[in-house]
Amino acid sequence: MTSTVADTEWFRADSLRHVVDALRDEHGGPRIVGGAVRDTLLGVSVTDIDLATPLIPTTVVDRLEAARIKAVPTGIDHGTVTAVVDGKNYEITTLRRDVTTDGRRATVAFSTDWREDAARRDFTINALYADAESGEIFDYFNGQTDLKAGILRFIGDANQRIAEDYLRILRYFRFLARYGNGYVDPTAVIACKNGAHGLTALSRERIAQELTRLMVLPDPVLAVQLMADNGIFAPFLPELKDDAPKHLAQLSKRENVHGQKISLPARLLTLVPRDANVVDRVAARLKLSNRLREHLAKRVSDPDPDILNIREIAYRNGIQCATDAVMLYTDNATLPECLTKLKDWTIPGFGIKGGDLIALGLPIGNVVAKTLVSVEAKWVAEDFPPRTRQMEIARQLVGTLLSASKKA
Repeated sequence: MTSTVADTEWFRADSLRHVVDALRDEHGGPRIVGGAVRDTLLGVSVTDIDLATPLIPTTVVDRLEAARIKAVPTGIDHGTVTAVVDGKNYEITTLRRDVTTDGRRATVAFSTDWREDAARRDFTINALYADAESGEIFDYFNGQTDLKAGILRFIGDANQRIAEDYLRILRYFRFLARYGNGYVDPTAVIACKNGAHGLTALSRERIAQELTRLMVLPDPVLAVQLMADNGIFAPFLPELKDDAPKHLAQLSKRENVHGQKISLPARLLTLVPRDANVVDRVAARLKLSNRLREHLAKRVSDPDPDILNIREIAYRNGIQCATDAVMLYTDNATLPECLTKLKDWTIPGFGIKGGDLIALGLPIGNVVAKTLVSVEAKWVAEDFPPRTRQMEIARQLVGTLLSASKKA
């Protein structure tokens, strides 16, 4: 594991250099903090770059504007200003210490003490700082050792850290799934269990954001099992299935075996009963996006997928929806056959229009729309033959209707 961030492309970027030049001070700042440092040490890509500074927010704004950098007061009451340079955002937060907390938000006082700022953070692996000039790492709580070992620890007393912000419970399990090596700190889990009641004080949006971030990680099974065993879901997902971790583990295994990408709707549906009303209630409570709610509804309302209907499911709701249904609801024997039916298959279009039926002699009226539905249904039942067959089906049905009308 590298002990500096100086050799990375993001560290040398002109946009970051511009911000750093604007914020130099006599206290050794600014410094890069948190995720960018952590992920660089792990050798994974960095997306967001945050900085910490002893300068108070108004001074940060003045310094940025003097350097002709756009300053956005995104959270200025809590010490955060966003610098926008060349289309890139850099979040800059003044060093802080908590004065009071209520489990959702803190009243802070600004500080010039780097260790004091580190002590108020959640986990040791997130309290890593890098000198913005040299790339040197500052590590006050052995975060590098924990990161290398794949151990997730709260800084100081886990109960206190959680009482400061109950969202840290969900963050603990997400970070455990993302950075852990399988070791579970029992004191951390007990603290999460004891503080789970505090999750009711959080907004549903914050809870949903953490839950969805967890569920799309490569292997969230251990974290979900721990959450289920310790009552973490109860305050916001009482509908959790007793065997949810088992179903998630099965889906995860199938993803790996059959080379399928992670699907958030499918992962979420392993947690709750296959009941459209229940799924809609959960989606509403967690204030999921309309798009995600629609995806969830489609996947629970479809019939059980099998080799005969899987393409129809895809035709009605899309390839990904059909694939998710296969991964969730088929047995091991049927699953490969269903996936084969979907592989490299392009959903065909139904080309028959009302005018085509009228041209075949069908009178204008409600019968046209009803006949279109019948033609489409027969075409689907025949596994989507070419357009020539669509027209044959249309001629047959129209002919039958016209014959029947003449006899009447």
